[in-house]
Amino acid sequence: MRSCKKILGSFLVLVFILNITGCSVSYSFTGISTDAETVTIDFFKSRAPLAPPTYSQDFTEALKDIFIQQTSIDLVSSGGDLHFEGEITGYENRPAGVGGDQQAALNRLTITVKVKFTNFLNEEDNFEQSFSKFEDYSATESLKQVEDRLVEEINTQLTQDILQKAIGNW
Repeated sequence: MRSCKKILGSFLVLVFILNITGCSVSYSFTGISTDAETVTIDFFKSRAPLAPPTYSQDFTEALKDIFIQQTSIDLVSSGGDLHFEGEITGYENRPAGVGGDQQAALNRLTITVKVKFTNFLNEEDNFEQSFSKFEDYSATESLKQVEDRLVEEINTQLTQDILQKAIGNW
């Protein structure tokens, strides 16, 4: 009983010290940790000649969605603690594998995005980097048949990589 009181007393002293010193302890199940409260995401223009006309909008919305879904950071139109800008630099469809008859067995859609990230709260986190992801699909299918699904999968991967690079602490 006496040791239980000692432990409880020590715990209360620790809580009291943390409260008066203003320290806080935080953790995240997603590995994301930041003091930022707001984020601004500019429209990502397409410089990729083969990208569909709506891809810029699709990617920009996917990047906004990941912040809304996976963080508590508020999306603002300007002046955010965090700022993303960039462009779509690549949208390529090429053969990825050749079958026994020298015909393409797989095709690959690759999308590349150049991102400039500015963290106004911690300049050490700033970066400018290209991110690229791809998805393969059967050569028996046309790109038009699978493009929507592939773009969604690639956007999920790209935006997750960008989020982790910007505010992930892994």
